[in-house]
Amino acid sequence: MGSFVWLLQWPIRALVLLIVAWLPLGVEVDNFGIALLAAVVIGLLGTLLILPLKALLALPWAVTSLGGLITPISWLFNWAITVILFGLAAWLIQGFRLRQGITSAVLGAVVYAVLSTVILRILGLEVDFTRASALIQALPTT
Repeated sequence: MGSFVWLLQWPIRALVLLIVAWLPLGVEVDNFGIALLAAVVIGLLGTLLILPLKALLALPWAVTSLGGLITPISWLFNWAITVILFGLAAWLIQGFRLRQGITSAVLGAVVYAVLSTVILRILGLEVDFTRASALIQALPTT
């Protein structure tokens, strides 16, 4: 069911990206095809890079959040990872640009994440766990 839900999420996330591009945030997407590609790339980057990024940020996160006791700090690190993934996708895809650099990446990533979550929950298509954790859970244990 997880893969099927992702296929349903894909065009919705692309439409959300077009909405983000329509807002005055400095995010530019040339067309719906580029938005579809960007939605795939953001999802794949999230799946492939979430664990390495969390490992890279683990020590600063553990120190500043007192091991996760301070929730806003944990949220800030997750948000930073989202901004990195959004910016990396824009860097990789021709036709998906961040006109004002980091400012556009920060604003665009936050609005993209919030709108995607709200719309997918309204439609009943939100997956409660990340794709990375789904992949890890699917690994055979010995």
